Parts: sequence; C-alpha cells; structure tokens
Amino acid sequence: MNRARPAVAAPLAVAGLALVAACGTNPYAASGAVQPVVLGAQPQPASAVPAGSATQLISSTVDGLGPVLADAEGHTLYRYAKDTAEPSKSTCAGPCATTWPPLVSDGPALAAGAGSGLVGEVTRPDGRKQVTVAGWPVYRYAKDTGPGIALGRDVADWAPITPAGGKAVAERPTLGTTQIGGLGPVVTDNGGRTLYLFTPDGRGAGKSTCDGPCAQKWPPLLADGRTTAADGIDPGLLGRIRRPDGTTQVTLGGWPVYRYAQDKSPGEANGHGTGGTWYALEPNGCKADPARRPTVQQASARSPGGH
Repeated sequence: MNRARPAVAAPLAVAGLALVAACGTNPYAASGAVQPVVLGAQPQPASAVPAGSATQLISSTVDGLGPVLADAEGHTLYRYAKDTAEPSKSTCAGPCATTWPPLVSDGPALAAGAGSGLVGEVTRPDGRKQVTVAGWPVYRYAKDTGPGIALGRDVADWAPITPAGGKAVAERPTLGTTQIGGLGPVVTDNGGRTLYLFTPDGRGAGKSTCDGPCAQKWPPLLADGRTTAADGIDPGLLGRIRRPDGTTQVTLGGWPVYRYAQDKSPGEANGHGTGGTWYALEPNGCKADPARRPTVQQASARSPGGH
C-alpha cells in the first residue's frame, strides 16, 4: 500500500453541488452506524527488531494519521504512556515486550525528520539499549503486518510517535466535491484529491477486494472515527468497513473509497476508467459517467421556454 512514504535517512543530527442520490441509499443506512465488518486472517506476531551497528528511523505517512516515525522497514513506531521521557525509562517488559517489541540498537541511530537532539537511548531491564525519541522509548507493534500500518493506534496507553516525539493525532476525513472537466462533480478527500470506487468490490458487499500491491497503487481512504461530508453529499451514504489488515475504510453509497497514487495534485483524475474497473465517485455514490449528464442543448430543451 502506498501509505508509507519513507524519507531518505540522514545522519543523526469545496463548495458542494446538490445531486439526487440516483444510485440508491446506503444499504447499511448510516446515522453513524458501522457497516458489517469483514475480518481477514489474523496477523502473525512480528519478532523484536534485532540489534545492529546502526538503527535507522525514517519519516513515514500513515493514512489517517499524517507524519509518524517508522523503522528502516517502514513499520510504525509507538510510545507508551506508562513510560517516562524525563528521565527516559522503559516499563514494557516480559509479555508486554512480546506484543510491543522495543526498537533496540548496539550503535548510534540514524534519523530522518527528527532533530539531532531528539534521538537517544535508554538501558532496558535486560541490559539492551532501546532507542528513544524526545526521551520516549520507542516500540513496534507485533500485529502491524507491514509498512504504513498502525493498528496499535487504537490500543489504550499506546500512540504512534511523531518525528518530534509527540503523539500522532488521527485525522477525520471530510469528503468534499470538485468539478473536473469531462466528468462533472466528483468526490474528493481533505486535500482535494479525487476519490474512486472499484467495481469488483461490489456495491454494498461490505468488503474490499483491493489489497497488497493493489492497495499500494490505490490507497484506501481510512478513518479512525466519524467521517464528515460537505454540502452536496448525503451523510446517509457514508459508512465504514473493516479491511483484512484490521484498518477501517470509508465507504460512500456502499462502495469502499480509494485514492489513486498517481494523482499528484487536486483536480486530477488520472485513475478514472483504469482497467474498466476504477471510476471517480460522484457525490451521490455513483461512478462518474459523463454520458448520463445532459448536454447544454438538452438542459435548455427541458427548461421552461426551452426549444
């Protein structure tokens, strides 16, 4: 999934447009209700990060969170509320450290995105050196199955750690609309990027069929909490599903919602029509289809006094 965008490691140092919901109402009629959850295989525990001569920290972007720190493989790093930063102290040991493997190192850490004075180390009860950021010992989460995943964000007392050592705060997606030439009004994310549906998912099926390499090219729109919508989008069309990796994906009109990795700027819809299966979303939860839209002449003919 193209959710994690590692930086190069460096030495330490809309106005909405009202439309009729022609594609039907949400089969899981919302009012805040969560759609049926589809669970995938249980993730396998990750082993503790092995000690090495130099441990790398990179800046990563997790959907729904923004910038966080990750290890060299892109796995999200966390801080624990029961630890202390002044002085640095790790209190997660034994079974805790099996679920939350500490990031340990035998040498200096290399970090991208963190100030030279923020990265350090603390001696754990077993004598190993654990990497710290702004004084906080950092850990991985055994149930995170790959780069860009942050399932530990929902666990009490644990939070993904930012490059400055703070707690990463979850974003609440807001769906908006914008006009794109040749398509008309389409749905966009907080940053104005076009959102898409994938026809093999099936409207109202309650699951996503785009995972692995597919989800790297088409990142799902994730949400930890309530999703809001701008004028022109019926809130009743909004919903959520649980993805196989445990994350929660936004749906509109029963369709799981995605971005396209090759859309670099707001107003682009390069993914529309790809493979005959990917389509930009209209505000009513339908796939964008210019053929359904009346021409200027047709609209004029239908208006009072039209010919």
